[in-house]
Amino acid sequence: MHGWIILDKPHGLGSTQAVAAVKRALRDSGAGKVKVGHGGTLDPLATGVLPIAVGEATKLAGRMLDSDKIYDFTCRFGAQTDTLDLEGAVVAESDRRPTLAEVEAVLARFTGPIEQVPPAYSAILIDGQRAYDLARAGTAVEMKTRAVTVYSLATGGQTLGETMDSVTLTAHVSKGTYIRSLARDIALALGTVGHVTMLRRTRAGPFTLEAAISLDKLRDAAKERAIGELMLPLTAGLDDIPALPVSPDEALMLRQGKVLMGKPHIGLMLAMEGGTPVALVEAEGPEIRVVRGFNLMPKED
Repeated sequence: MHGWIILDKPHGLGSTQAVAAVKRALRDSGAGKVKVGHGGTLDPLATGVLPIAVGEATKLAGRMLDSDKIYDFTCRFGAQTDTLDLEGAVVAESDRRPTLAEVEAVLARFTGPIEQVPPAYSAILIDGQRAYDLARAGTAVEMKTRAVTVYSLATGGQTLGETMDSVTLTAHVSKGTYIRSLARDIALALGTVGHVTMLRRTRAGPFTLEAAISLDKLRDAAKERAIGELMLPLTAGLDDIPALPVSPDEALMLRQGKVLMGKPHIGLMLAMEGGTPVALVEAEGPEIRVVRGFNLMPKED
């Protein structure tokens, strides 16, 4: 059991709860105790792609956290909440409603490298405490501006002309981007206020909704002891990394943490012994060093 389960996370379930649900399903399937972790937090009110790493794939969860993401989200105009979503209390109101043309005119301001202030209700650590814990306790939380990148931002499906109570957008963003902050800032740029009413992640790194499964499908597979059929291989999280074929002797050296000397390469690669991932390696000139090794052995013929 080494690979990825891509959940279509339902509304109302936290990422930690989703990991717990996968652990239960694995136990129910007879897999025993297996390492499980997620590759990118999703708010309970958000839905969509949540990569769950199983076994040796958990060694790649951190890399998944660093990947870019794509979201569909709806911003409702006229009210801003303290959480910047449906869950919070209204803290500001406005009668102004923009047109679609006005929305599209400001999107360029929020595309490319931008600075944004994360929501007070977020998992960012402040003096060792989660910001949302401080905010819920009534403590004034000062969030520091952070640099993020919005690769693209577009509207879809709305009609030109009339003013709108809400708009749905698609955003392709770098790690660390808060969609709730993006919605807040777009609304403010339009001379009004707003909050997120729908948030759905459609892609996380190489994983899309096409590969995502529901919790119900996962539970059914567990009962039939067929979870393995739903899992993507460990290498699915490394589709953008070139493979480096290695011999059994070279694979043994990498498993022992030794440096390989070979033809000049550069950059990150996946060392493969036949069809078995050996290690994520970094090459600089002729030296090839292990970044992350996998405890997997090739299957015997």
